[in-house]
Amino acid sequence: MPPSPSRPGRRGLVARLLVAAVLLATVAGAATLVVKADQPAERETVERFRVPDLNVVPGTALPQARSLPSGSDVRLWAERVGPATDIPVRTLIAYVNADLATRADNPGCNLTWATLAGIGRVESHHGHFRGTRVTDEGNLTKPIIGVPLDGSPGVQAIRDTDGGALDGDREWDRAVGSMQFLPTTWGRWAQRANGDGAPPNPQNVDDAALTAARYLCASGGDLATGEGWWKAVFTYNKSLEYGRDVYSGADAYARKVAELG
Repeated sequence: MPPSPSRPGRRGLVARLLVAAVLLATVAGAATLVVKADQPAERETVERFRVPDLNVVPGTALPQARSLPSGSDVRLWAERVGPATDIPVRTLIAYVNADLATRADNPGCNLTWATLAGIGRVESHHGHFRGTRVTDEGNLTKPIIGVPLDGSPGVQAIRDTDGGALDGDREWDRAVGSMQFLPTTWGRWAQRANGDGAPPNPQNVDDAALTAARYLCASGGDLATGEGWWKAVFTYNKSLEYGRDVYSGADAYARKVAELG
């Protein structure tokens, strides 16, 4: 995996800042799209569910953890929680299924869907970046592909590592999918969620969420501890503002679910 460079400070989520100049900040395993807002109407649509910015201390605080109750119907739960949190139902199902799969395969990780949702909110507004939508099968209606990592100001230079197989660029790497993975990291951690034997697809929210879960667990260990949670998120993107953005979203989502009962 490439080294973790520092990245420009930023606050808020990708989809709230939908148009104009695009910058890509690169990290060890993923890259975050950063864009400048100029369309208030789109901002208003995204901000139906308000996520307060929490000024938390890394390594100590943990976001609220609200797992799906045992025996619950995932789709019915998501259809109730999605509209209340502004998370698209199909993407929320992907987060929850990745949570459930991780509990079965790696129970010591203690990952929750809310952490995945916190990351998905920042990376691509849950797969809805720039008008993209998610099909019933979990596929993005159009690929989410970052700008070339060509050494431009604020962007690390990473020469192509996959022959353009994932990002369509044979000169420079680009981050791909709703969880914004670099090709090298995707190649190492990717897993097909439905087990149909097809290659994992970063433009599928089920595969992207499960791969993010595997990567976070391998990076942080026990995410039920402050040290483990922050280590995992910082491995995904080593930025204090990024970590606080993810924390704020994860905590707000879990608290809302607690309110819903």
